[in-house]
Amino acid sequence: MIRQATTADAAAIAAIYNHYVLNTTVTFEEQTVTTEQMAERIEQVQNDALPWLVLERSGDLLGYAYATKWRVRSAYRFSVESTVYVKDAVTTKGIGSQLYQQLLAELKALGLHLVIGGITLPNDKSVALHEKFGFEKCGHFHQVGFKFEQWRDVGYWQKLL
Repeated sequence: MIRQATTADAAAIAAIYNHYVLNTTVTFEEQTVTTEQMAERIEQVQNDALPWLVLERSGDLLGYAYATKWRVRSAYRFSVESTVYVKDAVTTKGIGSQLYQQLLAELKALGLHLVIGGITLPNDKSVALHEKFGFEKCGHFHQVGFKFEQWRDVGYWQKLL
């Protein structure tokens, strides 16, 4: 079941996310996120009238996807950045695809025009997910982040809705 997240989901979402914070470079956060901080993030996305979705199966939250404003200037109001995370144990089960399909449909229904995905490189799985949904690479920043004692590149993919 895919549904809108609530702040009651914050602990499960933080648990999924913190795995990536501590063990990967897919996020440039270096400190784990508390349940309270995650609840605030969920509220901010929803206050901006954007979707934050979770995929739940038998009471277990397996992944989430959401969109945030791309920039604060009003001319950017039809562009968003997308995010999707899946519980580490189930990353090859199509959960990310299910979430992305629903997220993109909801963003289109909201009248948004452009979705942007930022990907720490290399990350073949994330690139494949984005390209599966029609995203095209539009930019590449070299050595823009520093995590785990290494400089990291970030590529940007975009999709017109």
